Amino acid sequence: MIGKKLVLGIAFFSLFIISSCKNDDGPADPEIDRTANLLATGDSANDLLSDTTYNSLVLEIVSVRGFELRSSSVQNLTNFLNERINKPGGIRVIQRSIDAPQNEDYSLQQIANIERDQRQNYNSEDEIAVYLFNANRKSEEDTDPDSFTLGAAYRNTSFVLFGSVIQDLGTRNNGVSTEQIESATLQHEFAHLLGLVDLGTPMQTDHLDEENGQHCNVANCLMNFQITFSSGNMNMMGSSDPELDPLCIADLQANGGR
Repeated sequence: MIGKKLVLGIAFFSLFIISSCKNDDGPADPEIDRTANLLATGDSANDLLSDTTYNSLVLEIVSVRGFELRSSSVQNLTNFLNERINKPGGIRVIQRSIDAPQNEDYSLQQIANIERDQRQNYNSEDEIAVYLFNANRKSEEDTDPDSFTLGAAYRNTSFVLFGSVIQDLGTRNNGVSTEQIESATLQHEFAHLLGLVDLGTPMQTDHLDEENGQHCNVANCLMNFQITFSSGNMNMMGSSDPELDPLCIADLQANGGR
């Protein structure tokens, strides 16, 4: 596959958050205050990075049945977070599967509706909660046959992976595994929640990709805007997984991270 571009993204989501407390027959509890988890992407960067307000983190992963994350990818994300955030109380991961929603490709509103109905974990007194939905179809934004959206961070503690796209790309024998793509996407999107790049975590040195916004302009950084396949090789990953460059790490450290 030559010239295929994999987009790692962020979605700016405008939603009337009061209505998102709708009480359906699902797990939603009207007694839970959800407002702190319905803010803009990057608004909780310091809360996620530091132990000032929350000393632990819970990651709730909801996958469509048949598209569950690989245990190695989840472990890679946990390792990544342990290296970059200060949470002396530790990181908990909760996973469960749901039946496939009755829709075609996903709009951002549909993803938000699924979160409203399915999310069970919200911020508590000393634990901050993050929610991930792993989808069985692609984003409705994908109209270019040569570009694929792998994931998007769309609120301060919410992000989505398009698992069907990741699985499909991982089986095309392009010299990169599904686990590599999945791990890189998980870490990239979570790093947006941590405020990279200049999205709630101020830059210490200018490294913003002006053209694509909220991404790093350093080649091969985990926070670069896209992964490009060319001539059967994965340029960004190559023989090793992408990592944060020193400029991104410096930003996190200045905002309470490691």
